[in-house]
Amino acid sequence: MEFDAERTAVVVVDVQNGFCHPEGSLYAPASEDVIDPVTSLVARAREAGASVVYTRDVHPPEQFEDTHYYDEFERWGEHVVEGTWDAQLHDRLDIRDDDYVVEKHTYDAFYQTGLDGHLDAHGIDDLLVCGTLANVCVLHTAGSAGLRDYRPVLVEDAIGYIEEEHREYALDHADWLFGEVVDRDGVAFA
Repeated sequence: MEFDAERTAVVVVDVQNGFCHPEGSLYAPASEDVIDPVTSLVARAREAGASVVYTRDVHPPEQFEDTHYYDEFERWGEHVVEGTWDAQLHDRLDIRDDDYVVEKHTYDAFYQTGLDGHLDAHGIDDLLVCGTLANVCVLHTAGSAGLRDYRPVLVEDAIGYIEEEHREYALDHADWLFGEVVDRDGVAFA
């Protein structure tokens, strides 16, 4: 699959201590396992001239106090709380000054963030989506991208998960409904 580097961004979803470090609040070994594939993809994309976006899932301590139904702390327990080590991006990532870092408060990196405006301002059409978790933030961010007329392509060997079947579901669902799936070896930049 060939991508025009000038119109493509790699979107690295939630590669944070809370999910990818053994001491994280919602650690999943498969999330840690994708750090090297993610950094490899980012390095290739940068070399070709593509943009890089990192998302950070961050929850203010009081975020869910007055909600009617949506409460991630009730579902998952407290995690990636604002200002904590848990919420920081993993230190094995190579984050540069010209990378765009999106702080989000839900599963969807487009919801009430500046991501759409940033991509539009930089002429980005295609998104190579990687990171974690496959069936949660990766899936919801990619689906939201598709609804906004971006081309979301999930990079299957750079996506973390809790259970293997969650990853397979997310990839199948994305491929069927709103996007495409490729592995890192299948990505080429023009």
